[in-house]
Amino acid sequence: MNRFRSAALALAIVLSASVFAGPITPPTSPVTPVKDALHFLVIGDWGRHGEDGQSDTAGRLAAAARKVDPTFVISVGDNFYPNGVASVDDPAWKASFEDIYTDHALHTDWYVVLGNHDYRGNPQAQIDYSKRSRRWHMPSRYFTKTFEAGEGSGVNAQFFFIDTSPFIEDYQRQPDKYAVDDQDVARQLRWLESELKKSTARWKIVVGHHPVYTVGKRKKEAGGGIQKELEATLVPLLEKYHVQAYMAGHEHDLQVIRRPGGTVTHIVSGAGSEVRPLGAPDKDDGRLFAAATAGFMAFALTADALKVEVVDDRNRVPYSVTLKP
Repeated sequence: MNRFRSAALALAIVLSASVFAGPITPPTSPVTPVKDALHFLVIGDWGRHGEDGQSDTAGRLAAAARKVDPTFVISVGDNFYPNGVASVDDPAWKASFEDIYTDHALHTDWYVVLGNHDYRGNPQAQIDYSKRSRRWHMPSRYFTKTFEAGEGSGVNAQFFFIDTSPFIEDYQRQPDKYAVDDQDVARQLRWLESELKKSTARWKIVVGHHPVYTVGKRKKEAGGGIQKELEATLVPLLEKYHVQAYMAGHEHDLQVIRRPGGTVTHIVSGAGSEVRPLGAPDKDDGRLFAAATAGFMAFALTADALKVEVVDDRNRVPYSVTLKP
């Protein structure tokens, strides 16, 4: 009997270890490194205490990071569900971030924007956490960062991280739910135009939480897949100043969109945990790729090309595209 009890106890220990050991990292990743490129990963809508596929996706993210050694990771918001964080000491920091993205390869710089769920808590706490964490970077609600587009290229890539929740009129009408009413949208737009105008970078990439265009679940809700407030205010700046890509989340899927007649590639990488179904396709929605799958995107940027690889929940690359400046 003692022998059976010992065996049962050993099995219980093994099972417990598998539950509490954190994300399981696959032995390899399908992403392809590009020689001398600036590599980075983009993930969004992830903070669910490891649940709803977050831990599994974190493991695949870690495998990709081991493969390409990214200079940074971008989080496109909704970092903590359901109601953001209350302070820099909120338990969600450990349960949804520090204990999930544990792999050494992910202990690199994370550049982060706020999502609407983050506005249901204390957004300032996510800014303040930048002073506590060596990898979490959100110096303010909107900011810019410049990198060399490939080692030794002499060509710059400038990223503009913006705060889209205050743009959304529905949130402005719900101040008890979304604390956006004290944010000055006009001031942020003036800042963005000023930074875009004076930028000398060959590559300009804008990062926000809400997509301008979507073919996801909210396609019916967002005016036929268009976030009207952002189309009216943001798109003219993106096109005027020759921004090559706008990266967002909010929709819990993976999308690459180029609207008919548009000059900007719209990338949605909001599948860090929970997944939602896509909207019905139509000939004018501009989708180059869309999938209702957990995952993220991997990027390799050089002076002359931006390679985009979509990584899905089966650790495959079902779609890849290369953008030109």
